[in-house]
Amino acid sequence: MHFVKAKSILTPTSMNIYRGCLHGCIYCDARSHCYQMQHDFEDIEVKENALELLEDTLRRKRKPCMIGTGAMGDPYIPPEEELCIMRRALELIERYGFGIAVQTKSARILRDLDILRSINEKTKAVVQMTLTCWDDNLCRVVEPHVSVTGERFEALKRFRDAGIPTVVWLSPILPFINDTEENITGILGMCAEAQVKGVICFDMGLTLRSGNREYYYSQLDRHFPGLKEKYIRTYAERYEVPSPDNYRLMALFHQICEETGMMHDNEQIFQYMHAFESKAQVSLFE
Repeated sequence: MHFVKAKSILTPTSMNIYRGCLHGCIYCDARSHCYQMQHDFEDIEVKENALELLEDTLRRKRKPCMIGTGAMGDPYIPPEEELCIMRRALELIERYGFGIAVQTKSARILRDLDILRSINEKTKAVVQMTLTCWDDNLCRVVEPHVSVTGERFEALKRFRDAGIPTVVWLSPILPFINDTEENITGILGMCAEAQVKGVICFDMGLTLRSGNREYYYSQLDRHFPGLKEKYIRTYAERYEVPSPDNYRLMALFHQICEETGMMHDNEQIFQYMHAFESKAQVSLFE
């Protein structure tokens, strides 16, 4: 872990306090060379002036809006337990009357349930969880250092009970590994029980490009011997790597979401997460 002085924190309404990750997910796109990370991926870069930058930016913004975080770096990696930068960022967001849409794979976010509830009472807080493997044993292989799916499922239910809306990312689905009907129906069953607002799924598959492809293939050799060669035969150097069963599984996905009342149109879900809401009471005498 190393510390840097950042020049900005919001671009324009999303922030990443940490750069790099310790989750060890075998498919992570953030390892791609196109992001031009100048340090080892596991050597976490911490923006030591993140809170100062955030407060200055929030103070100067003319209108409150939703702030997104977690798209390029999980804010609830292990160092957050000691540093508490994300929690203090949430306190600033709450103080200045903004909303938050936070994305994570970690049940550590439950530590901040109180401040997320407070934000949601005033504006809107949306918790996004990625779920890829219904089976916890497979999850431990594919995502070795994160909260297993069962723990994330329990977190989703805690947020449900607190009245905080949740969104699940069903992504990525790895060809020949978790692209099964059992996996998809199992995850969506969890989502329905947790009463998630919506499920984001672009397709049943993943993307591979320079940087993350090499790491992914090394992990296939380690955990799924022979599968790398099948990928190379099937997909060569393609960026998009769809499951051979993509169309059937996507039809199943949309059917289950429709039957259980979960949003499943990606554009609609993103519009919901980006839409700022103020729940301040307006006096009849104003």
